[in-house]
Amino acid sequence: METLATKTSVKVVGSNGQISLGKEFAGRQVLVEEQEPGVWLVRTAMVIPENELWLHQPQAREELERALDWAQRNPPKESDPDAILKRLEDGGRTEGKKRTARSER
Repeated sequence: METLATKTSVKVVGSNGQISLGKEFAGRQVLVEEQEPGVWLVRTAMVIPENELWLHQPQAREELERALDWAQRNPPKESDPDAILKRLEDGGRTEGKKRTARSER
């Protein structure tokens, strides 16, 4: 059976109310839970911004995996940027093809 070792250290709360957890945690986000007066549980955490939360939903994950699979099966093709710009300037028409109005279709 695996046992977890508990590492205990004494820290002094500075005059500004802060303690240092050590350089190994520099820049990391942590959750600080006050379980009762004078008892805190500090855990490392990853915070997801609300506007990115949808990316972690199962449907979005599946769609992203499908898109990545498609991108691997369909590598980018060589293209001529000048030809693309000209086509955009011409309203999306390709050489030899005329665009028809909707009423003519």
